[in-house]
Amino acid sequence: IRGLPGDDTDEQARFIEGVFSTDKGALRVASLYLPNGNPIDDEKKFSYKLSWMARLERWAEERLALEEALVLAGDYNVIPEPIDAKFPENWLGDALFQPQTRQAFRRLKNLGFTEAVRAVTDSPDIFTFWDYQAGAWQKNNGIRIDHLLLSPEAANRFSSASIEKHVRAWEKPSDHVPVAIELGFAQI
Repeated sequence: IRGLPGDDTDEQARFIEGVFSTDKGALRVASLYLPNGNPIDDEKKFSYKLSWMARLERWAEERLALEEALVLAGDYNVIPEPIDAKFPENWLGDALFQPQTRQAFRRLKNLGFTEAVRAVTDSPDIFTFWDYQAGAWQKNNGIRIDHLLLSPEAANRFSSASIEKHVRAWEKPSDHVPVAIELGFAQI
């Protein structure tokens, strides 16, 4: 499926879903780019972000009812907790760190998802994004906004997660780095 169901007129946010057959059952993977929502004083942009998150929550409830391994991955544009920003106070006026944004992300997780990175570490300074400006990379002034959420069936097969931070040091890198997980489908 291409595009998040629930609004046929939505052309801004990116969403794609695929299902893979394995000897141990289906693996459903969805990749998304959740709208940024800034500036927050632009009511249209911020409310669009929150309504998109509500649509995602409805979609996730439907998919969880299938009781199959599901990985919901991507750039959520959400800083879930203060620990997920080097300087959380700098993000207080940003859509990524607004209480409503964080609550919507918590509601999504509370449907039964496991957040892969936080399942393996609660350490601070675990980031997936560093702005190109002001030497953010060199100062490790980052935020964690790229997340992999695992359904209970995927979490049962989950063995590891890593943030491929070294990629940010490449020539002409993205401001985001990959987040990888390992799921075991050979055995349960």
